[in-house]
Amino acid sequence: MPTLKPGTIWPTEEEDMAIAQGIANDPDTYELPDQEWAELRPQAHIGYEYSSTKDDRVSIFLSREVVERFRASGAGWQTRMDAVLLDWLKTHS
Repeated sequence: MPTLKPGTIWPTEEEDMAIAQGIANDPDTYELPDQEWAELRPQAHIGYEYSSTKDDRVSIFLSREVVERFRASGAGWQTRMDAVLLDWLKTHS
């Protein structure tokens, strides 16, 4: 097994077999073949990835109804909320 860092504890052979059996018995998952493992890229970093755009990250309080309605519209709801606000700015000084 590859070494990630000093002190890493790997499962015993028995534990590894139990893990493999659990994966085999779970219809919602599968063990990745070696080639798929090799093609995986590590995460650059953990946490929020800031946009390269000139957007500002802010925290605001919104009514629950507004947030629930936008979230219910699916992925991209924050972008749609931004578009609505930009549209509002066109008609208000």
